[in-house]
Amino acid sequence: MVADALRAAIVDGTLAPGAPLRQDALARHFSVSAIPVREALRQLETEGWAKVEMNKGATVAPLSADEAREIYEIRATLESLAIACAIPAHSEATLREAQALCDAARSEPDPALYVARNEAFHMSLYAPSRRPQLIELITTLHRRGERYLRVKFGLPDHKSVSDREHAALMRAVRKGDTPTAQKLLSAHLLGTGELLYRLLSEHESVSESGMAATRAKPSRKRRAVPPKGLES
Repeated sequence: MVADALRAAIVDGTLAPGAPLRQDALARHFSVSAIPVREALRQLETEGWAKVEMNKGATVAPLSADEAREIYEIRATLESLAIACAIPAHSEATLREAQALCDAARSEPDPALYVARNEAFHMSLYAPSRRPQLIELITTLHRRGERYLRVKFGLPDHKSVSDREHAALMRAVRKGDTPTAQKLLSAHLLGTGELLYRLLSEHESVSESGMAATRAKPSRKRRAVPPKGLES
């Protein structure tokens, strides 16, 4: 419960990168002991949501352009395999469920809820694959990538583009067209990874430029006051 609540707060921006995650404050907030909070922070650290440093405590992990791209590169490979295994095993019932989840993601206006709808749709496409270890790896990567989807929320057309790509992918799965489904899925994920990499790299560049300008800005020196009796 604590881990899920913290993930939601990070995704919706309530907890920004670098924000402290103090055990005592979190325990009071959730009305629990320190033990579940400590376990939640350990879990979030494993998933890449939190950063824990000796003698400094836990903070929300920073966003990384390289990590975002790599997550989606790995997802593209694993999920292409999963969808290839799943398509022959899909039934009319599983296809109806996937279509319903696709429609739910398309009609979801709340960014935080859209993240969950998006994951549910993707995972429904792979569920019939009967590859539990593969599904577990993909689920872990979805968790690591959730917070990066928020970066796209500021783009005016990001959702409509994703919705169109989801619809095309769903049509290919319904037709049993594995090569097309793999191609569409890979393009969808790699395109997202490259977009996130570009946006985050630009943000990092702007931040570094601002810090450099702050360091380089000369400080205003106070005019020296001559000792009394030595005024000119």
